[in-house]
Amino acid sequence: MAQSEQNLQVPQEAPASPASDHNPTSPSRVPRAPPKPASVKINVEGAFIVNDETATRNGGSEFVHWEQKDIRLPHHTDVVSHVAVDIGGSLAKLVYFSREPASHIVGGRLNFLNFETDRIDECIAFIQNLKDKQSKLNGSRPADLCIMATGGGAFRFYDKMKDVLQVNVVREDEMDCLIIGLDFFITEIPREVFAFSETEPMNFVQPKADIYPYLLVNIGSGVSMIKVSGPRQFQRVGGTSLGGGTFWGILSLLTGARTFDEMLAMADRGDNAGVDLLVGDIYGTGYGANTNITGLKSTTIASTFGKVFKKKRAAERNAEDGEGLAKENPEELNGFCIEDMSRSLLFAISNNIGQIAYLQSEKHALKHIYFGGSFIRGHAQTMNTLSYAIKFWSKGEKQAYFLRHEGYLGAVGAFLKRQPRNWGRRNSMEEIGLSKMISRE
Repeated sequence: MAQSEQNLQVPQEAPASPASDHNPTSPSRVPRAPPKPASVKINVEGAFIVNDETATRNGGSEFVHWEQKDIRLPHHTDVVSHVAVDIGGSLAKLVYFSREPASHIVGGRLNFLNFETDRIDECIAFIQNLKDKQSKLNGSRPADLCIMATGGGAFRFYDKMKDVLQVNVVREDEMDCLIIGLDFFITEIPREVFAFSETEPMNFVQPKADIYPYLLVNIGSGVSMIKVSGPRQFQRVGGTSLGGGTFWGILSLLTGARTFDEMLAMADRGDNAGVDLLVGDIYGTGYGANTNITGLKSTTIASTFGKVFKKKRAAERNAEDGEGLAKENPEELNGFCIEDMSRSLLFAISNNIGQIAYLQSEKHALKHIYFGGSFIRGHAQTMNTLSYAIKFWSKGEKQAYFLRHEGYLGAVGAFLKRQPRNWGRRNSMEEIGLSKMISRE
């Protein structure tokens, strides 16, 4: 369903807030003829992530999510006449470039937002809105706009996008885009990649050129695990069908939550011990005080949802004995707290992915493991579970890495597909030097 122009809230029409003291100033830009999309190089010198976006950008619809972490490109002045969309089974992720509106601020930014795939019409309406404002956003004519599309929806909704938008739609390989996007984030964007632990939630890793080989674990509706040996050299080595779609689907049946973020919030409030059978439940309360028989913590999950059957049978026996079943709380299902079930399911899926990722990294001798995909959402419990699993099973020899734009690898990769070959720090921009590229950070 198309939204009004006001509700879409294209951010570049409002005055830009000062993103950081990194922002340079210079005289007004000189108008120029827009180059062909394929000839544009993104100038990433001095790039940094904006952290102070206003909450108003999240308005318009509960099914549209603006990311509060645009990437400022203070030295890019060329016109960019394309947008990129990665349409997955659950979410459609959109990336586009826009110039800064204030005449005294040069450069522009990469904007990130996503829509539920079931609301693809809203996504297309938003792209139409960008097309209508193309000259103001980028300096090119609306007819010059090109859509770079990847993911399964690039094929499923190809005809619809062409018919509605009346622009060129270029479909790109999903795996190829994921790797291009991840390589870009690892090598080009400061304070993007980080390791996670409870004591140090964001231990940032500096951009570097020597990144191969590594394992990418992309967690969307399902999970793909990709061994990356070099630029454009990759192989899908495994995966699992238990991913974000599993979490979303099961909790849709068990709870009244309507969005993925609501479900993550319920998991934050829950205690999985209410439904999970723990090691301490099996060995007793004294376990772990003076002995450690299994080598596992007493809080380690022995069986996901393992307490449910036993507790449910006990409640049914009490009812048969005349005590009756307690009146069900709106926040409970069959006597079990829905927040506890949410947390248990989140742990189950994350632990499963973490262990499979470790096994794949072990099989292919890969030390560095990058986790991407919209399932993560910067969620502390999820990242801590994945990180702990890698550290535990590898005995600290392997490292899990996360990204601040973890859900946009494919979309960014598709966006960069419009670049000429051999651009970026490792090739066409060596003369600038890595130290200069991140000196403003």
